[in-house]
Amino acid sequence: MILKYLYVLLACCTGVNTLQAQPANKAGSNHPMANANTIIVVKNNCKTDSFVVNLMKQYPQYFDTILKNRKQWNVQFIYTQVDRGANGIPALKNFYFNVDSSKYFYPASTVKLPICLLALQKLGELKDKGITPLTTMINEQGQPMQTQVYNDPATLNGKPTIANYIKKILMVSDNDAYNRLYEFLGRQYINEQLHKKGYGDAQVLHRLQIALTDEQNKATNPINFLGNDNKVIYSQPMQYDAAKYPLRTDSIGSGYLMGDSLIKGAMDFSGKNRISLEDLHIILLSIVFPNKVPATQRFNISEEDRNFVLKYMSQLPTESLYPPYAGDTTYWPAYCKFLLYGSEAGAIPKNIRIFNKVGDAYGQLADVAYIVDFDKKVEFFLSAIIYCNGDGILNDDKYDYETIGFPFMKHLGEIFYNYELKRTKKIEPDLSPLLFDYDGK
Repeated sequence: MILKYLYVLLACCTGVNTLQAQPANKAGSNHPMANANTIIVVKNNCKTDSFVVNLMKQYPQYFDTILKNRKQWNVQFIYTQVDRGANGIPALKNFYFNVDSSKYFYPASTVKLPICLLALQKLGELKDKGITPLTTMINEQGQPMQTQVYNDPATLNGKPTIANYIKKILMVSDNDAYNRLYEFLGRQYINEQLHKKGYGDAQVLHRLQIALTDEQNKATNPINFLGNDNKVIYSQPMQYDAAKYPLRTDSIGSGYLMGDSLIKGAMDFSGKNRISLEDLHIILLSIVFPNKVPATQRFNISEEDRNFVLKYMSQLPTESLYPPYAGDTTYWPAYCKFLLYGSEAGAIPKNIRIFNKVGDAYGQLADVAYIVDFDKKVEFFLSAIIYCNGDGILNDDKYDYETIGFPFMKHLGEIFYNYELKRTKKIEPDLSPLLFDYDGK
């Protein structure tokens, strides 16, 4: 029976003095984030399930401070259970903690996930030009602040390709690779496509790790694709985003450093990238279980492309020969696997694979993950964010990643993994389609 309304005594947001009955499923029963059997606390767009609160309370040593500081630290997460039917078709059930899509967080590198998918989608739109993910892509210079790319030493033949950029993004969250795909797509295409797919609050407005003005980020490099004879087979001129975006008032912190000066007051993020945790969660669902997401919200990519993305989301950098991460001591097996492993540098058991995308910047830590244990037949989704910046000052490189952020991510992954180990499932999942041959195996 669908529980549509519930009077609740649990406050998930401050500033609310009276509690009123609210629809348990604001999104509607056909929405990928809708539930049939879970009780949702909804107030001022903030959603919490009593189930996850009670589970966290069983581990006070890990979560007492999280529960007390949920608002200050902007802790949000979504946990999705997967139950298979007799035909293997998954049924999904979602649980929320403090999820509020109106509460801004800087998404950092998590925006790279939809960029990878849009790059593959746009390639499909250009297939009549003879372009594939392995076609050489040259980023030219159209303005003084733009940079060129003619080669890529991380590929076997030294030629830059969209396929290799995606590998770099999904395995080690490479910023330059994201910037090159941003330039291939163009800012207007990115945002038009995300909004068309129902991710209306998303705004991807800038390159990463490069100090450019908004005007400079509107313009993206000319692109040339080369055939096997190194002759141009398709040229894309420099693109310019003339679209107008809704004004935002997003800000973070109580102060920030500008050079050597401390500026008091919140730092303005209204011109920076934005995407909600719920949208990121749905995007991940659309890759793993496309049929569980409305067709309008999926990315128009082939099954081959989808498996390509899944493979490199789950491949460990220590398994990668090209790009040559396996021999690079910068990376360790659980690099960019925050949920379940935090910042641990040890090995990951061979029976566990994590299909995910992380982000960290300005004290924000995020991970959007589908976690699988092939031996124990465990599968679940978990997406989480936390703002770990005790002094509230941005740009001072004094963030609480190691003391608050990474331990939270590790323990959060652990409690849901352990819960899944004990949770009764009528039918075990066939996880064999997720077994990939990795480069370094």
